[in-house]
Amino acid sequence: MSTLVCFHAHPDDEVFGTGGVMRSASDAGHRVVLVTATDGALGEVPDGLLDEGETLVQRRQAEVAASAAVLGVHRVVNLGYADSGMAGTEGNTAPGAFATVDVEEAAATLAEVLREESATVLTVYDPNGGYGHPDHVQVHHVGTRAGALAGVPYVYEATMNRDHMRMLMEANPAWNEQPDGAEAGQTGQSGPRPDVEAFGLPESELTTAVDVTAVLDAKRAAMQVHESQIGDFGPFLAMERDVLAVVFGTEWFRRVTPPAAVGAARETALPL
Repeated sequence: MSTLVCFHAHPDDEVFGTGGVMRSASDAGHRVVLVTATDGALGEVPDGLLDEGETLVQRRQAEVAASAAVLGVHRVVNLGYADSGMAGTEGNTAPGAFATVDVEEAAATLAEVLREESATVLTVYDPNGGYGHPDHVQVHHVGTRAGALAGVPYVYEATMNRDHMRMLMEANPAWNEQPDGAEAGQTGQSGPRPDVEAFGLPESELTTAVDVTAVLDAKRAAMQVHESQIGDFGPFLAMERDVLAVVFGTEWFRRVTPPAAVGAARETALPL
């Protein structure tokens, strides 16, 4: 049995890029550990969703626990840092915000978890955090350093295939339409529409493409339990399964430890 540790910024981030590999690894008999850096306190929440006296943090912790159960996760760890909010907001520099913490300090904390679990594979984010969110960028720095400190044999950057995203946008013009003052994945927040060219990595840099269509129903079910983040997941929950498979049926990675050999064939699975 091997151990897969997926390091993410907030509750709900686990679903998009690693939900499939987590469930597949668990189904194959491997141990799966989910580590989140923050509590997601600055996320959007639909009016009227929270129960009387319930905080968003409490709801998001319950949601990530439910998502983890759907994805076959054996242990969920939260490092306890404050959510830094979207790029350019006041939360970016708030005391205790994950984006501001000392990388060595946070990496040492994560490394302890990696050692406890004898992690075989660790997933982090690419250097831009997928799309530039300060907490996601910090996951890259902290996670990469922690992997080195703990001597994890394999470290991968979970990311998006920029070329695939561009193709989808070009093939589906309606996907480029959204209400004024809305930002992709952050319905209701003002700001310019993100440039697809700033998302993920070009396909030429991706070393690993994992087909997760066999566990796509679990991935969708994990999306559904994150009710507080319906602005992120809503459009995808309404998709037909074959369309969802085109969008989320492959999870993309770049292997950084050990580096992939130049010209090597693209991997189709994580080394578990």
